[in-house]
Amino acid sequence: MPYFESPVDGTRLHYADHGPATGPVAVFVSSAYMGHEMWEYQMLPLAEAGYRCVALDRRGHGRSDDVWSGYDLDTLADDVHGLLDHLDLRDVTLIGHSVGTGEVIRCVTRHGRARVARVALVAGVSPGTVRSPGTPDGLDPQVVRADDELFRRDRAGYFTALADDFFAVHLPGNQVSAPYVRYMIDRCLVATPRAANGIRAVVAALDLAGELPALDLPVLVVHGTHDTSAPLAGTGERAARLLPDATLKVYENAGHGLFATHAARLTADLREFLDAGAVRAAEPAIAGAGRP
Repeated sequence: MPYFESPVDGTRLHYADHGPATGPVAVFVSSAYMGHEMWEYQMLPLAEAGYRCVALDRRGHGRSDDVWSGYDLDTLADDVHGLLDHLDLRDVTLIGHSVGTGEVIRCVTRHGRARVARVALVAGVSPGTVRSPGTPDGLDPQVVRADDELFRRDRAGYFTALADDFFAVHLPGNQVSAPYVRYMIDRCLVATPRAANGIRAVVAALDLAGELPALDLPVLVVHGTHDTSAPLAGTGERAARLLPDATLKVYENAGHGLFATHAARLTADLREFLDAGAVRAAEPAIAGAGRP
């Protein structure tokens, strides 16, 4: 299995690397609690179509090492950038879901654009969902603390109770099987208790409104109208307004789990975004062709 060591503290981190080594590169950063498996319906068809698809298991998640420390946004972003360095990836499209969008944003604002050409924010909790100086209309921190207590008491019950809303299964077009939902809950429970609570703290502290205007590169923002984890107005729509070069795509009836309920559409939109990046990267070479 492919692993590399975190540049921060040497934590052994697992990643998946699918598709041809020479194709356009998409690097996926997962939601809280989930490993790279959540991107099955995007990575497999894109890799089969000739794109190189790489995905990281966050520390304490998936097959990465169970460690006590490092659950802060800077360290998690450094882990992502460490993967880009380890594989010497360039002209990358970074794709994050939920809290993964925060890691993607901080990776670019902290490390620059030397390796990253484009960014996709899918059902993001960025720029933030909890009340803070940058998000004055966010959730009351006291409500979040009460929710944390429920989570600590019974993680399995917590995930099970919220699964229907996560996928918005009560709305037309959002068909996911009961076995698939069970599988995703089981994958969430692979995240260690320390990692699960650590990543919740990252979400609670997220305040990226000041960083989004500095993200001077093409950004695709994908969000669902019925995302209860990250309501559209305060996250996807707000992020798109703050970004200098954003394209917002809103999926009607989609919830937070649109990577499964709207899998084919998301894959097609990501492929279009990747192709646009490949064309833009080739333009200087094309423009220079035939010059003396």
